Amino acid sequence: MIKEITNEDFNEVIKGTVLVDFNATWCGPCKMLKPVLEEISEERSFKIVSVDVDNNMELAREYGVMTIPCLILFKDGKEIKRSVGLKTKDDIISMMEE
Repeated sequence: MIKEITNEDFNEVIKGTVLVDFNATWCGPCKMLKPVLEEISEERSFKIVSVDVDNNMELAREYGVMTIPCLILFKDGKEIKRSVGLKTKDDIISMMEE
């Protein structure tokens, strides 16, 4: 299960290597991406969390999220990679393994 995080716990959660899915409940591609991310989190030891941009506008603004879904890979609190739009399972896995 992918944990939904907020402005309050974001900085604590992104310690280590974490993939953050910036999304919204009304976004069609976001809905399509969610089961793919769930599958990856169950099969692999990747830490994946979710941020609803409507409920956490400060975070979306701080990280310049203009288009969703937006996947940002953090390592030790720093952004190291970003991917915008619907991606395949293989694309996401390779993004996290590089």
